[in-house]
Amino acid sequence: MSSSAGSFKREGKKCSIHFIGDEAFPLSENLMKVYPGQHPKNSKERIFNYKICRARRVEENVFGLSSSMFRVLRKPMLLEPENAQLVAVTIACFHNFLRRNPDLAAICTPPGTFDYEENGRVIEGSWRAMSNENTTFLFLSFRRVLNVICYFLGNSPVSEF
Repeated sequence: MSSSAGSFKREGKKCSIHFIGDEAFPLSENLMKVYPGQHPKNSKERIFNYKICRARRVEENVFGLSSSMFRVLRKPMLLEPENAQLVAVTIACFHNFLRRNPDLAAICTPPGTFDYEENGRVIEGSWRAMSNENTTFLFLSFRRVLNVICYFLGNSPVSEF
């Protein structure tokens, strides 16, 4: 692994950081992408490709939902790299906070929000339609989430922005 990719410890084990890409990216030490071509069922390559595609779908869902809520993610950030990193990390932390609390997750991401598999078919989540057509629904959900957070913190509900 290259030293620029980095690593971290989790549960006492060293974990390396890798990126997931598609055919557009050149292969490197810290980039994983699918094996090209068709592969026999149950082969290592086909199983690997399936897992990489699932990981990409998770990332796509998270980023899609986040960019629906936070418009700053829809276009290049005109910020210094340190500030852009702070914005991205803050949004990631906020996403994790919302997802880890069952009450907040139920409000912000009700069932059907994310893509899922059914009988081997990928069913697209509702966030895709919301991010392309109507962000008002997400704004209202976001306001409800803020009100729940305020309730947990003992503050007054948010009425206006």
